[in-house]
Amino acid sequence: MILGGYGNFGKRIARALVKKGAQVLIAGRSMEKARKLADEVGTNSEPLSLQVPEDLPENLKMHKPNVIVNTVGPFQQQGYEVACLAISNGIHYVDLADGREFVCGIGNLDELAKSAGVAVISGASTVPALSDAVLAEFSGEMSSIVKMRYGISPGQGAERGLATTKGILSYVGKPLAAFPGPQRRMFGWQNLYRQYYPHLGYRWMANCEVPDLDLLPERYGIGSIQFSAGLELSLLHLGLWAASWGVRIGLPIQPSKMAKPLLAASNWFNLLGSSDGGMHIIISGRSAEDPGRSIERRWFIVAHDGDGPHIPAVPAILLAHRIANGNPPPAGAYPCLGLISLSEYLAELEGRNITTVTEVR
Repeated sequence: MILGGYGNFGKRIARALVKKGAQVLIAGRSMEKARKLADEVGTNSEPLSLQVPEDLPENLKMHKPNVIVNTVGPFQQQGYEVACLAISNGIHYVDLADGREFVCGIGNLDELAKSAGVAVISGASTVPALSDAVLAEFSGEMSSIVKMRYGISPGQGAERGLATTKGILSYVGKPLAAFPGPQRRMFGWQNLYRQYYPHLGYRWMANCEVPDLDLLPERYGIGSIQFSAGLELSLLHLGLWAASWGVRIGLPIQPSKMAKPLLAASNWFNLLGSSDGGMHIIISGRSAEDPGRSIERRWFIVAHDGDGPHIPAVPAILLAHRIANGNPPPAGAYPCLGLISLSEYLAELEGRNITTVTEVR
């Protein structure tokens, strides 16, 4: 059962799972939209109209899915009602949350999930799943990781969801919870810098709050970490940066409440940009072979022709498919770390106009 099954990420997950032979319930508030996607993806899909979480108990008992994939964000303002309903019905649960507190707190359900014999996995998306996979691939080259700087910059013309927009706007200009590295207080969508991407050129970047800021330093012993996001068009990126200062100094503005009109307005500029985006991960540390030598690993993934939104959908696709095939992850509640290798991740993206570049310095 995919909640938000016809949304920006949900529809990509639905198509991929049906293609792999899974039976999929495409669930959302609009039966018309759910039916349209079900007709498009094939006979292994079924449309379902429901409100989350009000209509879930009845529908879970009626349909008895193996796994719930929750794409209904933003998760920054949510609790664990859906995950708890999954546990109480003995159903595995996977979500695409990027809310820092939400993902890092999923372990509070660990004992309940173990008692029910189900896996409850949060953050099955680009962060922390892909960032963790890249670190797992390359961290063995270093005896210690001194610094990690990374971020995501989608193409202006790539499809954007309202939930993702609301999530970002929820912390624009607001102080971020402390994390390893900065000696001063950090604020959302500030600390501008320019990042070069192969095939794309330079993009503006600014602070974002993600669960990685807590999870990855603890897992890999990272001394300093910084995650940023960037908009392709400088006008929009710097405009949001200016708004962040308004929030920071206390002006009575709440960007998250204006997410829908702001998203619609940003679409007016699509012709000025491209549908090409990317993610960069730069890891600096001490060489494992020669601890006296500093090394730097730079890894980029670049998506062309609007294929970028397929990247966040991969972890949920892979995990849901494993569960549907009777091979679920261990019972318990935990963030999506150590579950997907980089090679598995990239294999799922084969056939898309997506490339990776690796540099060692």
